[in-house]
Amino acid sequence: MNWRNKHIILITCLLLLGCQNKSKSKSVESTFKYLQDESDTSKYIIEADELIAIKNSDNLKIIDFRKPDDYKTGHIDEAINIWRPDIEDHSFPYKGMMATKNHISSLFSKLGISNKDLLVVYDDRGSCDAARFWWVLQNYDFDAVKILNGGFKAWKEIDGAVNKTSVSFTASSFKLPEFPSYRFLISKEAIVQMLHSDANEIIIDTRTTDEYSGKRQKKGALSGGRIPKSHLIDWSDAIDFNGSLKFKSKDELERIYGKFKASKNHPIVTYCHTGVRSAHTTFVLTQLLGYTNVKNYDGSWSEWSYFKNLPRTNDEITTILK
Repeated sequence: MNWRNKHIILITCLLLLGCQNKSKSKSVESTFKYLQDESDTSKYIIEADELIAIKNSDNLKIIDFRKPDDYKTGHIDEAINIWRPDIEDHSFPYKGMMATKNHISSLFSKLGISNKDLLVVYDDRGSCDAARFWWVLQNYDFDAVKILNGGFKAWKEIDGAVNKTSVSFTASSFKLPEFPSYRFLISKEAIVQMLHSDANEIIIDTRTTDEYSGKRQKKGALSGGRIPKSHLIDWSDAIDFNGSLKFKSKDELERIYGKFKASKNHPIVTYCHTGVRSAHTTFVLTQLLGYTNVKNYDGSWSEWSYFKNLPRTNDEITTILK
């Protein structure tokens, strides 16, 4: 059964169910069991037509992971707005660090999100920010998260319901595991140890060419440059950046990341400016290409550049970006 036929059958079945009983909402569990069993892509990706088919399911929360001002200009109907600072730990002298599990548990409880909910997250930037949201929750072992492929653009292209009204919600009781795995996280200490050993990890810098070379320095970094031994692959190479904003095909991704000729269990470290773009690359490598040993450096260049004793490499005189 091809991709298009599967989705036509799914949507037809849901429409028939709705006609039989408009007051009955199809459960997330039963619908997504079908999608997961039949999906040709990652279990963490959902297409816009799939989302619109289950929009009224029980225990479904849609997360608009964009700036509040963008949310106010229009968002997916009933979407809850969460933005980067909401899931960051502000106790550090540099920005962007992942919030504690207690902070996230408290935030989700306040927003009415429960442990039984399936979260569908989207942005308007090629799923870069959405992947950061996914990555944070993966480290805390909450994996009921799907990224809307193509984001807000894909939703509007199928005429999905959009409004400008903020969502009201009733507080819940959300709790993350007491001892999470931090499965996709690596610290600066571990990277320092790696650089001083004979380790053969592949380090991928997911920023722009100018950031990698040291020509440009983003706000929040204290110097330009890169971590020694790192290789540049811009995160946006993995998506149709000037078109649909969707992930590229597996064959295209294999060509992009296959240049290392690494096995699927080879240790790989990703980083960027604050661990957002590199979270996207971590998603691509682990969920679309099947690499099993990938870690994202949370502090990334903002943290690394803060410590003057850490080694760095740059090719050009730096210009600071506002």
